[in-house]
Amino acid sequence: MSAPPPPADAPLAEAPLRVVLIDDEHLIRSALATMLTLEDDLEVRGEAGSVAEGVRLVEAEQPDVAVVDLQLPDGDGLDLCARIAETSPATRCLILTSHARPGYLKRALAQGVLGFLPKTTSAEQLAAAVRSVAAGRRAIDPELAAETISSGDSPLTPRESDVLEYAADGAAIEQIARRTHLAEGTVRNYLSSAQAKLQAANRHEAVAIARRQGWI
Repeated sequence: MSAPPPPADAPLAEAPLRVVLIDDEHLIRSALATMLTLEDDLEVRGEAGSVAEGVRLVEAEQPDVAVVDLQLPDGDGLDLCARIAETSPATRCLILTSHARPGYLKRALAQGVLGFLPKTTSAEQLAAAVRSVAAGRRAIDPELAAETISSGDSPLTPRESDVLEYAADGAAIEQIARRTHLAEGTVRNYLSSAQAKLQAANRHEAVAIARRQGWI
């Protein structure tokens, strides 16, 4: 015998939240997808590894939440979030990054991004953040929020901060260029600009100043 139909007044089960993942590191995307799929109320609808792929994926899936990395091979994750807002206004963005710095958080909040977490976030915290963002609530790493309040306004652009951070361990220009997906000449220009803004004698002094201020 077939099971009897549910009572007419029985509540309908809510559809799971639709999530897409945009990160250029395949291993990280796969791990995130596995973690989020374990949650009954979350459904990973697709993955992308670049800004262009991310835009196409969001257009096709119209997800509730897009989990986006900041550093993508063909552009900036926050620029992608701005394009997502135009392409799929109902989709909310959550930034998940290893570059969790005050400058990026301020820019994200200014353009209406609701979620901003470091990649050290636990699976449980990430799932909770996805739910919060989908509901229109902010999900911001508390340590980064406190650091942002105390750091003051950085004169550096996000890209200048990136190249300074990569220069901190003495990396050569060509190494920094590969890590940031920039041309070597562009890296030199960013380093020179950062040094000038911080009134530093060289890039090592610029790194020290930026770190003291919490800008990298």
